[in-house]
Parts: sequence; C-alpha cells; structure tokens
Amino acid sequence: MADFHFIRPWLLLPIIALFFALKLLKKYRLSQSGWQQLLPKHLASVLVDKQDSQQKLSLTFPFIIGLLAIVALAGPTWKKLPQPVYQIARGSVLIMDMSYSMYATDIAPNRLTRSRYKAIDLLEQLNEGEIGLIAYAGDAFTISPLTDDINNIKLLLPSLSPELMPELGSNPLAALTLAHDMLVNAGHSKGDIYWFTDGIDNYDIQDITDWSRSNNHRLNILGIGTSTGAPIKLNNGELMKDNSGSIIVPKLSISALKGAAKRGSGYYATLANNNSDIEALLRQPSDVEDQQQKESSNTGDQWQEAGPYLLFFVLALLLPYFRRGRLLAIVPLILLMTPVDKSYAQSTTLPSTVKPNALLTKESVPDKQVTDSFWKNLWQTKDQQGQQQFNSEAFEQAATSFENSSWQGSSYYRSGNYEQALKAFQRQDTAEALYNQGNSLAQLKRIDEAIKAYEQALLKDPQHQDAKANKAYLEELKKQQEQQQENQEQNNEENNDKNQEQQDQQEQNEQENQGKDQEQKDSEDQAQPSESEQQDDQKEATDKEQTEQEKSQQEQKDKAEQEKQAKEEEGKEDDPSQPEQTPAQLRAAEQLAEETEQKHQQLLNKVTDDPYMLLRNKMQLEYQKRRNSRSSRAKGKKQW
Repeated sequence: MADFHFIRPWLLLPIIALFFALKLLKKYRLSQSGWQQLLPKHLASVLVDKQDSQQKLSLTFPFIIGLLAIVALAGPTWKKLPQPVYQIARGSVLIMDMSYSMYATDIAPNRLTRSRYKAIDLLEQLNEGEIGLIAYAGDAFTISPLTDDINNIKLLLPSLSPELMPELGSNPLAALTLAHDMLVNAGHSKGDIYWFTDGIDNYDIQDITDWSRSNNHRLNILGIGTSTGAPIKLNNGELMKDNSGSIIVPKLSISALKGAAKRGSGYYATLANNNSDIEALLRQPSDVEDQQQKESSNTGDQWQEAGPYLLFFVLALLLPYFRRGRLLAIVPLILLMTPVDKSYAQSTTLPSTVKPNALLTKESVPDKQVTDSFWKNLWQTKDQQGQQQFNSEAFEQAATSFENSSWQGSSYYRSGNYEQALKAFQRQDTAEALYNQGNSLAQLKRIDEAIKAYEQALLKDPQHQDAKANKAYLEELKKQQEQQQENQEQNNEENNDKNQEQQDQQEQNEQENQGKDQEQKDSEDQAQPSESEQQDDQKEATDKEQTEQEKSQQEQKDKAEQEKQAKEEEGKEDDPSQPEQTPAQLRAAEQLAEETEQKHQQLLNKVTDDPYMLLRNKMQLEYQKRRNSRSSRAKGKKQW
C-alpha cells in the first residue's frame, strides 16, 4: 500500500459540496409533515404532532453513499500494471584520436591505453541503441559501422594504435564528417558523438564550429591528458622529436575542447580515475530531459483502478431506499447537486467555403438556438442531432437528420451535393435562401439561373453585399465565356478556310504527280527487256560463286577433323595404357592433400586471430582509393 494514491485527486473536491448539500437537506427536514410548510410556526407547534416533528431524517447513509461515489470517481489505486519495455532508437558514434600524441606519458601508462579503457567504460554504460566506431589521424576511417553489439567494438578497441593509421597527422573534421554520414545513412537525423582526443589545433576550431552549426548532433568530448603535457614515448623507447631535433611535448587544450563541446550542444569532461567523466558525458541536456518528461507525462504509468469495486458497496447501501417513500429521501440531494439552467444548442455560423476565381460561396445559415431543460436534453430533437453531426463534419448524415430546410441545405452544400442543397433552399423564399440558391446554381455551372437568384435576393434585401459581389462576378465570368466562345468560332472559321485551301492545293499537286508518273512508266516499259537480260547474267554469276565457297568451306572442315584425329592417335602412342597407381603413391597423394589443407587452415587461423592486420589492410586499401580520387585533407597539419 506504499503506492496508494488517487488517479484523479481533483475529483475529491465534490466532498465539500456534499457537506453543504446534506446541510441543506437537513434544513428542509423532508421527514416532517407537509402541514408545517402551510401553517405558521406558532400554530404548527400546537396542531401538528410533536413526535412527528421531532422525527429527523437520518443522513448517515446518504453521506456514506455520496462519499463512496466520490472516492470511486477519484480513482483509488495502489497496484501498477506491467508495461512493455521499448528500446530507444538511439544512434551514437565513438571517435578515437589515433595521432602519435596519444603516446604521451603524462597519464600512466600513456594516453592511448587510458583512452581504450575509458572507451570500454563508455560502451558498458551506453547500452541503448546503435553504436559505431571511428578512428582518425591524418584521415578518418570506419572501424565498425553502427551496431547494437558492443562486444564487437570492445574486441576491436585493443587493435587501435597510431601505427595502424595510413596517414600521420590529426584531422578531426574528417572524423566528424564521417560520423555524420554514418548516422544519417542509418536514419538518425540527431545522434550523439563521443570524441576522445588530447587536443585540437587552432586552425581546426573554425572548421569544427561550422560543422556544429550545420548539424543537429550532440558533440561530447573527453579530454585525454594534462595541461602540463609530457613527451611522446614511441614503441622502441625513443622520444619523438620534431624536424629541429627538439622533443615534442603535447599539452591538453582544455579551453578549446570545452568551446567545441559547448558549440556542439554537448558536454566536456577531462579523463578521471573514476566514472565521473563518463557520467558527465552521458548526462542529458535540459531540453532532452524536458522532452522525455513530456513524453512520459503523455504516456503515463498504467495503474489498476479500484474505484469500480466501491460501486458494489454503493449499490448495497441503496437497496433500503427502494422501500416505499425512502428513495425520495435522496432525490432532493440529486436536485441540489445538478444544474437547472437552460441549455442551448450551439448556434453556428458556417465559415465560407473557398472556391476558385474568388466567388463568395458562403452559404447563409439560420440563426437558430434550440433550448431545452436538463431532462429534455436526455432526448435530443432531430435538429439537435443534426447539429452535432454538422459540427463533427458528418454533413451527409446531418442533412438526413435536420428538419430545418436551411440547415439541411447547408449540410448538403458542405457535402458537395449541390442538387439536393438547391432543393432544400428552394423551400424558403427569404433573401438568405435565394442567396444560397444562387450559390448552389453557381456550383452547378448554371450561371444564368444563379444571376437571377442573386437578383431576387437583392430585391428582398438590397444591402446584401455577398449577393452583389457574387452577381457581379458571375456577370463578368459570363462575358468572358461569351468572348471566348466568339473567339473560338472565329478561329474555327479561319481554320476551315485554311484547310479548304490546303485540300485544293493537294489535289492540284496529285494531278501533276500522276502525269509525271505516267511518263516514267512509259519510259521504263521501253527499257525493261534489256534490264531483265542483265539481271539473268548477274544471277548465274552469283550462283557459281556460292557453290565454290561452299566447296572450299567443306574442304577446310574435313582437314580440321583429320588433323584432330591424328593428334589424338599420337597422344595414345606417347602414353600407352596408363598403369594404375600403387598404394604407396595413393598414400603420398593423400598426405600431400592433408598438408596443403593444414597450411590453408593455419592461414585462416592467422587471419581471424589478428584483427590488427585486417584493419591495417582495410585502411591501406581505402586510403589508396582516396588518394587516387582526391588529395589528402591533412596536408600542412601537424604530423604527430
């Protein structure tokens, strides 16, 4: 019962009204004789039986019934219903700085080792949504795409080192751009980017600022190192030096990293020995927390409500009041707690319907108010039902419910049934009805009739501005249509004349062409015998050539088959009856096959057990492709 509360606690306020209602009920003393309401007090005390006058109405049961009903409405509960668990669709990218400055020893054993451990701590606490991994130095590379398997990323983290990167330097912009592409391609317009680095150069600040302004991702930065710095100790034990021979001491630029995180709407933390730095990075901004609280309030916890069970006690307490005359004891209580004001059905003036060409098609609706008392509102009239349907935009149903012709016509008009709307508006002869008839006729493209309807409306109400505007518009539209029709008729006549001229010209040309064709036929008939003789000679020549070609092709095929048979016979002579292999030779062949299979398996085992080589080969191939397509983006930047 520790979670006992009311789902709707504001509904407990009617308890105050219950006390006042019982006080008034006691004042009326409904159990006393009705003569005391007619006789003066000094006569009633003598004429009326004192025993009856002293009889008082017991208000205990009405109080208990009212209290239980109010508590049931407030929704008492103490048991939460089980809720389904949903996984957050969250996208995160971890960016690891793999420049040689990560070998600095200002934090033991070095910055790189500590950043790996912190990355594992982050993955263990960031256990929602998809996570990707990017490493960068002079260029950025995808180590792992977005995945919900953090164990895969943990397996790849120990293989990351500066020697793995194909290009020296530090290019954080390339890593941030790659992280943005990874999130967007996976469908995350807003994501979280966790950047582990030991500093940025001054010429990178502006690029990172521009990137933050153009993207909605949250940039959280973990600073690796100290502001005092330390030399860079390479794997061979030597300290890294610059071109002048001086020892390089990289320092953590805290202020620059804090500014970058702030502009990226994220948080900055310096590497700590506990989990305070990771908790700071995972802290949600205020706007995200407000949004989550809002979503939680909209969703709400589901509680099992015990209020309905109290109604059984209420019904049990009501049973004695069903005896004759006892039920009337609670009727005044109900009357005192219910309003008796008259209720009015909503009077709605319909908004104008937007139609093309600026026609004012606002149908005028009657200013009608339907009144009724509280009890009569339990059974609504047809117009009340129609008005509710009209307000809920169920216009077709409202049209069948309304008995008022104006409301019915408005419903048909809103539903697009202009024929029925016209019939409904024609039942009345007012200025508004005539105006609505004109609107319906205009929608039916019966412009002349619509203009007449507007004119009749103006005769009844000369100040009807909408009717004037619609009439003027339709008259102008009618003139335009007549003008277009005249222009079309003129164009049709001109086209007909042109077509007739073209036909005449074509007939003349055909007659001339027929005369020329006849002359050509005559000349061809004269030259036909000589041409037929030439054609016969040409046929004989082509037939001879084809037969000769076929003979030559057949001879070549025969020669090729003979040569093939001869080579096969020579091979048989060189390798006479191959002897069967001995058991020793078979065992040697099997042993050789097993050795080759073992070598292949060893190579495969090396590949799977060495993710460092896989990552290195993958980066080298990708880097070569990038160099072929573009120049290095880290050109001119630091090489450590």
